[in-house]
Amino acid sequence: MKKIGLTTTVPVEVLIAAGYTPVDLNNLFITSKDYIKYIDIAERDGFPKSLCTWIKGIYGACLQNNIKEIVGVVEGDCSNTKALIEVLQLRGIKVYPFSFPHSHKKVDVEHKINKFMNIFKVTIKEVEIVRKRLNKVRSLVKKIDELTYINNKATGFENNLYQVSSSDFNGDAEAFENDLKKAISSIKNRKPINRKLRLGYIGVPPMTPDIYEFVENLNASFVYNEVQREFAFPRAEIALNIYEQYFDYTYPYDTQFRIIELQKQIDERHLDGIIHYTQAFCYRAVANIVLKEKLDIPILNIEGDKLNSLDARTKLRLEAFLDMLIDLKEAKKCES
Repeated sequence: MKKIGLTTTVPVEVLIAAGYTPVDLNNLFITSKDYIKYIDIAERDGFPKSLCTWIKGIYGACLQNNIKEIVGVVEGDCSNTKALIEVLQLRGIKVYPFSFPHSHKKVDVEHKINKFMNIFKVTIKEVEIVRKRLNKVRSLVKKIDELTYINNKATGFENNLYQVSSSDFNGDAEAFENDLKKAISSIKNRKPINRKLRLGYIGVPPMTPDIYEFVENLNASFVYNEVQREFAFPRAEIALNIYEQYFDYTYPYDTQFRIIELQKQIDERHLDGIIHYTQAFCYRAVANIVLKEKLDIPILNIEGDKLNSLDARTKLRLEAFLDMLIDLKEAKKCES
């Protein structure tokens, strides 16, 4: 099967039905031991330092891994993707654009997916067969999530890893399914770990994965990863077709739509506080204003850039925030 790069989660069912192996360029970038080289490649080719690291990483990962075709999401994701795909086209990469419509109307979502299917010459019947197969794998990812927030056995990092990997199923859905089954079996045998604070992580997946271990050492656990969970389509089983599934996907649409699901998860998972991660130079950081206004829960906004580990200032801010949350929790206990 031919490889095709993704700038973010798209209807992979269409690509697999067309005989492609989807490769999430974000995952390719961030899991590399020498991830910084991808950034350097982009900056040597003229990408400015004052540009989101993810965009530069995607560019470098695409060129270095000999990806000849990509799907670029030009509406509903990063505002810099349009410029990125123009440069990639200059480098001889074939680009297929895809859009999550800003209107967020079912009819418009259906139109965009139908257009996508036409590009790759596949039928809705073929796509639905693949969707049902992939949703069986996604149901296992959902089990990892339940082992995190219900059973307190899976770690926040494991929750992040398996959910974010659902964007492309690590290039092999069958192998990924087997890995999930093994992981679930192993995690089930652990004893629950109940830490004092239950945290939610919202925003794009972190450049700094050590944040999960860091908060655990401060008696806190991430029991919710917002965007990563959306990549795994946790409500896929109730979607009647691919159109409904991608209409219900919160990540590419407006903040108000995100907030409905966020509030539901805050209540269901009994969260004490939220860490909102944003990337330097990303427009999504502005959403923090709306989130703080609309969500009735303490929120700390932290920002990542090039480093793949937390800096000293961010660690201090996290420590202070978690100390405050513990104080608030103790105060509520005394009041009751």
